[in-house]
Amino acid sequence: MNIFSWESIADALSRSTDVWISVIDILLVTAVIYSGFLLIRGTRAVQVLRGFVGLALIVLLLSSIPGLTAFRQLVSWILPTLLLSIPIIFQPELRRALEQLGRTGSFFRFLRRNEVSPVIVAVKEASVRLSQRRHGALIVFERDTGLQEYIDTGILLNSEVSPDLLLTIFNKNTELHDGAVIMRNDKLAAAACVMPLSTSSLTDRQMGLRHRAALGISEVSDAVAVVVSEETGQVSIAHNGRVIRRQDPARLDDILYAFLHNRQNSQRADV
Repeated sequence: MNIFSWESIADALSRSTDVWISVIDILLVTAVIYSGFLLIRGTRAVQVLRGFVGLALIVLLLSSIPGLTAFRQLVSWILPTLLLSIPIIFQPELRRALEQLGRTGSFFRFLRRNEVSPVIVAVKEASVRLSQRRHGALIVFERDTGLQEYIDTGILLNSEVSPDLLLTIFNKNTELHDGAVIMRNDKLAAAACVMPLSTSSLTDRQMGLRHRAALGISEVSDAVAVVVSEETGQVSIAHNGRVIRRQDPARLDDILYAFLHNRQNSQRADV
């Protein structure tokens, strides 16, 4: 009787362990899927994923119809190729995920919300005046992803940041006004830098090469880019593959603090 009781207890414990392992297994799968959705949210990969899901549903539906032997054979030939193409199609998102895993200083930003950053203050004051003068500008903040390859394309400055310096750089009569300024820590690292152009379609015709360049650098890195439109004087911010337009230049310091601390604004992307 005692042996039977101990066996019953052991069996119950074993079943309980199996239940907990199953729960942990489900939670892990849910966390991976949820992280994947967070990673591609607001990017072009959402539309691509919808296309994949729609195509998969159509293929499964047609494959379930009896008699379509040739179609099922064709799917069995094409499916391995489609699976191999997924890493290529989602290369920017996979790269961003690996970069996030490799970051060691994500919790120790050089900027703190309650501290006054002279760099952000200078960018804000310069953006207000550039907006009033209708002088185009592109200012990129380097974060965890290094931008040295883009810094090398411009003119190295490594100087202190001031509104007057930014106004001079983006003056239409200077040689440095084309291209981007890159901020590294508390320094203006370089000017007239060449940014990668995004291949995304910009629906608003008022968004030109500067907006496309800002969007491009935000797609390949975690940088935050400030754009001042030469045509309208409007200030936009590009981050995580999105362009958020019509920012208030007078509040640009608060907005930049929020973005540089990974605090997403509630504003919707206007791409």
